Amino acid sequence: MPGMSKILSYILFIGFVVGAGLLAGLTHAPGDWYQSLEKPFFNPPAWLFGPVWTTLYVLIGVAGARIWQRAPKSAAMQLWFAQMALNLMWSPAFFGLQNPELALAVIVGMLVTIIAFMIKARPIDRISTLLFVPYLAWVTFAGILNISLAWLN
Repeated sequence: MPGMSKILSYILFIGFVVGAGLLAGLTHAPGDWYQSLEKPFFNPPAWLFGPVWTTLYVLIGVAGARIWQRAPKSAAMQLWFAQMALNLMWSPAFFGLQNPELALAVIVGMLVTIIAFMIKARPIDRISTLLFVPYLAWVTFAGILNISLAWLN
């Protein structure tokens, strides 16, 4: 049943991304160290991060499933996995190691792989590229926030 395998790939990709993101966030949650940091005026309220990341993780999962269905051995798919690995490294770098500079290096890597994914995915599936636009915007903002936190502290 080809339709069932498509549905299963969406379930697996979305489940993996949301689950891994949730696990990374819960095991490296902001604590007293983060609370003690001086924050820039544009620092979003804490309650915003959960809904934003959950939404982004669903979009990332859908894009991954779409590329997997069309070109599982493509450079786009490899870049999708690379950006996911970098995404999951940010919380341990920032909150776990309490190292904003290392986390900034991870974000730069994320931005490079997100953009490269979008470029490589476009000829395969334009929708997957568009699904990454909010992710690119948020990670760019997160990078600016990360730079600010490193600078202020």
